[in-house]
Amino acid sequence: MKLILAPMEGLTDPLMRALLTSAGEFDWCVTEFIRITDTLLPDSSFYLSCPELENNGKTTAGTPVHVQLLGNNAEMLAANALRAVKLGAPAIDLNFGCPAKTVNRHRGGSVLLDEPEVIYQLVKAVRDAVPASTPVSAKMRLGYMDRNFTLENAHAIEDAGATWLTVHARTKAEGYKPPAFWEQLQPIRKALKINVIANGEIWNNADARQCQLESDCTDLMIGRGAVTTPDITHCIRRNTDGAVMSWMELLQLQLRFLEGRTLLYGPKTTESRVLGRYKQWLAMMSTHYAEAKELWTKIKVIRILREAQEVLKREIERFELRE
Repeated sequence: MKLILAPMEGLTDPLMRALLTSAGEFDWCVTEFIRITDTLLPDSSFYLSCPELENNGKTTAGTPVHVQLLGNNAEMLAANALRAVKLGAPAIDLNFGCPAKTVNRHRGGSVLLDEPEVIYQLVKAVRDAVPASTPVSAKMRLGYMDRNFTLENAHAIEDAGATWLTVHARTKAEGYKPPAFWEQLQPIRKALKINVIANGEIWNNADARQCQLESDCTDLMIGRGAVTTPDITHCIRRNTDGAVMSWMELLQLQLRFLEGRTLLYGPKTTESRVLGRYKQWLAMMSTHYAEAKELWTKIKVIRILREAQEVLKREIERFELRE
């Protein structure tokens, strides 16, 4: 069973990838998408989105980081994919699942699921451009506004030479609203020869087992569930519904986030941006941990990064005294 950390724009940034792969047991993770238009991006753009390229394409924990590209220009997707590989990307992933209106308006992400022939051309262009030893994968949804082309898109991706396919078990129209339709991945799994990875609405070990049962997929990509409960991979691999990481360990992880400013998006990352991203993360954790909910009441009013760090240090000291 392979467990993968999902690419999530504005969430699984380089700092979050570093922390979650150090805390969890992921087989690999995927960058936030790099938007490709009609130009060959400079090396600096790839290093900014994927600083792990300077570490042999791995996080500090040693987890491989696959580079995800988004666009509709086959020639430029191919050229940029090749550049990413030359810079050290261990694999290339193509985004056909992003539901964002701004992305779809520019004919990127999930809107392309209404054009299976275009998806074939894009995947094939990238597959032909990079070395045969470099995996090329794709991530899609069940469809754009409907499911009319689900199997056609899956076959297009396979026929174009993709190494595997990840499917988010909802259409663009369904967004992120529960439920995810895991059972609708089973026909895709049966129709393709390449591996199919299930994604969508996996929040805990019970969800993971049910998803595997309904989708017939062994491997899982986990998104918001991994951010909300950083020990989810431990729980799944041990087949337990109980917490594996203590709140003390999670506090230390949060402090590392607040102290990792330059890992977020380079040395120009502002303290306010780090604090804002931390508040986003803590708010997500507060839906699962009572301690996080209590901590959120203290953190949400803070406007200075140093003050948030001090609050966490005091929380850690308080828990150390209990022990």
